[in-house]
Amino acid sequence: MEPREKPVSHAAARRELPRDRDGAAADAQGPEAQGVRSVQRALDILSLLTEDRQVLTIKAIVEATGLAKTTVIRLTQTLEHNGLLWATTAGYMAGPGLWRWAHLARSSWELPPETQKMMRDLAARQRETVNLYMLHDIYRVCVAQQESPLPLRHVVHVGDQLPLWGGASSKILLRDAPDSLLVRVARSSPYGEAHVRRLREWIAEAAHRGYAVSHSEREDGLSAVAVSVIGRAGSVVAALSLSGPTVRFPDERIEVFAADLRQVAERMTERGFDHPLAALA
Repeated sequence: MEPREKPVSHAAARRELPRDRDGAAADAQGPEAQGVRSVQRALDILSLLTEDRQVLTIKAIVEATGLAKTTVIRLTQTLEHNGLLWATTAGYMAGPGLWRWAHLARSSWELPPETQKMMRDLAARQRETVNLYMLHDIYRVCVAQQESPLPLRHVVHVGDQLPLWGGASSKILLRDAPDSLLVRVARSSPYGEAHVRRLREWIAEAAHRGYAVSHSEREDGLSAVAVSVIGRAGSVVAALSLSGPTVRFPDERIEVFAADLRQVAERMTERGFDHPLAALA
């Protein structure tokens, strides 16, 4: 089991718009809006590349995006010219320009080796997936992960943004959040602004316990336990969590998970938590 957040398809949202002969939406937007739309379309094409689909044909892109063939050809040629796609006899693959960006992202996001080892050891001991989240606007961003060694596991990839309205890590990250942020988070939830009251209850309970727990709050059958990583200023800068199938998270295991998580988080706090997003927390 590798539950993931379902991405919003920007391309699908555009399919109902009337189009002119060049495949552009026939609206009255100006050049700036059209430029933004072109950028989004290019990103939609790049997002079609996955580990399971490493080569894209023009036909496949047209079918997946709903764009006109002429528009797809124009965009893919532009992406190829800038090194973001690479033309082969089978279609288009990821271009070498993405490697430079990937290297930059990796050097920016990668945690120190000592911190990575702590997470690896924790995952090996408890046999559940270890995630490290940081707060960014109304989302929690996964900045590091160590997968469970078990075949049935929970996986969120580094860089993924998950909602703050549910989940153990959210209850940790929102500890010092102002009311204005809690209201925005609640409004983004399926429950509306009334969810603020429940968020406050969850945050208070987590602060009292010293850890947070969640069962099927965001995804059915998924549980998690999370604790805080404290920065030099004494505020919460990250949430360290163990997550997996609810059947493997009975009460007696939760206490064990929480104790181990706290020990690791304290070591991270003592050595100083080093990550670019820490300045935004």
